[in-house]
Amino acid sequence: MARYTGPKSRIARKFGEPIFGPDKHLDRKNFPPGQHGMNKRRKKTSEYGIQLKEKQKAKYTYGVLERQFHKTFDKAQRAKGVTGEVLLQLLESRLDNVVYRLGIAPTRAAARQLVSHRHITVNGQVVNVPSYQLKPGDIVGVREKSKSLETIVDSLTTRKYSKLPWLEWDDAQMAGKFMTVPERSDIPENIREQLIVELYSK
Repeated sequence: MARYTGPKSRIARKFGEPIFGPDKHLDRKNFPPGQHGMNKRRKKTSEYGIQLKEKQKAKYTYGVLERQFHKTFDKAQRAKGVTGEVLLQLLESRLDNVVYRLGIAPTRAAARQLVSHRHITVNGQVVNVPSYQLKPGDIVGVREKSKSLETIVDSLTTRKYSKLPWLEWDDAQMAGKFMTVPERSDIPENIREQLIVELYSK
């Protein structure tokens, strides 16, 4: 399973946002990493650099590597609608992202691991592919044998579940419903998707 395994606080500091979740290091050092991180007179970033940074931020946020991200972009480009918005909708519809959004896992990386280790079901069937694309009406649940798993119980107990209009959660069943593909205005991520489209159109 290909995934980013490098330093996370350093990446979060690079973007100036807690893209991997709450980060005490980012709170303490809210400037870019490296020996010139606090230098206010850094060279102005080019237009290409700004676009590339936005793409990198989206990749790290959703835990997708370059090849898979490019495939997702190609799919968004072929689909009807605004390419940038469709790209984010496809990323939000991934199974690992929805497991995270429902609060079953504390981070997307943890959600990816739960899916890969066969703890998650879709419509009652175990699915172990993190990039599995959900369709409206799909039910994402915790496998019966995994409902007492400490990681899942802790996450559901301590989660700060913010109700999203495209998801519905049932505590009793430990399952959530993917109601509909989210509108761009309902996706809380701070990503300027148009810059990504401009980058790929060069």
